[in-house]
Amino acid sequence: MRSWLVRGLGMAVLHAIAEVALAKATVYDPTGLTTARIAVIALLVGAAALWSALDAWLRREDAGRTWFIASLVAGPVSGVLYVIGRGIFVDRTGAEELWPAISGGAAFTALLVLVPAGLGLFVGGRLKRPAEAEPSKRPRPSPRPRPAGD
Repeated sequence: MRSWLVRGLGMAVLHAIAEVALAKATVYDPTGLTTARIAVIALLVGAAALWSALDAWLRREDAGRTWFIASLVAGPVSGVLYVIGRGIFVDRTGAEELWPAISGGAAFTALLVLVPAGLGLFVGGRLKRPAEAEPSKRPRPSPRPRPAGD
């Protein structure tokens, strides 16, 4: 499976779950979810940044293009999954909510994946891998020979 497809679908599912959970929580407390919304956005930003930083740290080939395409996939897919999830778990949302979710919601989701992924690629590319780390400056002691009688 293509790496951009895995990342795009993974981020789409994560975004859709977060949005459906927020929509369900809004049913019970319509005005008191400011902190929850901030926490959810921080979680989504952190997930994209961490995953892309890991890709850059592992020196995955063509990681920038991969995350760009993944963000374009994540947007509309998360919109469709959000409408389906909201229709099943929250209320009887119908097809009339599909166009706003695919247009405006998809653009926001794509940016919410692309910008942190770019930051993660930048930071992860600057980190040294453990195999590339400098060897220790101090000399290693050589093993002492054992006496022949032991």
